[in-house]
Amino acid sequence: MANVQQFLDILEESSPSALAASWDNVGLLVGSPQSKVSTALLALDPTLALIAEAQSLAADLLITHHPAIFQPLKRLRTDQPGGAFLAAALRAGISVIGCHTNFDAASGGVSDTLVDALGLVATAPLAADKSDPCCGIGRIGSLPEPLAAEDFLARLRAALPLPWLLEAGPRPEAVLRAAVCGGSCADLAETALAAGADVFITAEIKHHVARWAEEAGLWLLDGGHFATENPAMRRLQQYLAERTRQAGMDVRIHLAVQKSPLRLVLQDFFKE
Repeated sequence: MANVQQFLDILEESSPSALAASWDNVGLLVGSPQSKVSTALLALDPTLALIAEAQSLAADLLITHHPAIFQPLKRLRTDQPGGAFLAAALRAGISVIGCHTNFDAASGGVSDTLVDALGLVATAPLAADKSDPCCGIGRIGSLPEPLAAEDFLARLRAALPLPWLLEAGPRPEAVLRAAVCGGSCADLAETALAAGADVFITAEIKHHVARWAEEAGLWLLDGGHFATENPAMRRLQQYLAERTRQAGMDVRIHLAVQKSPLRLVLQDFFKE
């Protein structure tokens, strides 16, 4: 039977832990490398609902994008969400791996999933990794041909399951160069502009960055954290299914059913 260490080794091939940010916490967070694995479940977020889904599938390994342990633990309160998740995983004998900014930065990871969905070519990292310039946070590339801003929005809507879309800064007459970064990457807006981007797609754009975009002349699009990252989890599922098959590992790889924790309140509600 396969074990947790084999999954760690496969993930290290595609998303090396060296690519993770210094402040991040990736790798095996709960469990033992020697624990056996017959079924793995992938998800963006570690939640109690995920534990329940894992138990319904008899999964003995969870791989989440957002780490189950992020800040150093000073106490483990099982009556609070984070501690309750860890306690439930331990009680159920479920190992937990975090694959976060290393998957963001990796070739074929979160940002490359957005690149492929939008059909960008000749891409490069927005913030290249010092040890591997082919990897890094964010991507910038070109469309095969310029698109009007409205046509680019239509392409984006067709490419990603966006529950909403916020914009800041002026819409350009045409979009040729596009920058992307799944999740919260608004701090790379100036980098995107300096790299020649006509538009930058990310999430959780702060007020001061949006105001800066108005003055600087960069079109910013905020598609939400969940919607810009979650599509990459299916890509990771497909990769792990193929690599475990190649390695002769008899395991099942499932993708959890999750939705964004944020919901859009309809504008009609405020018109009443």
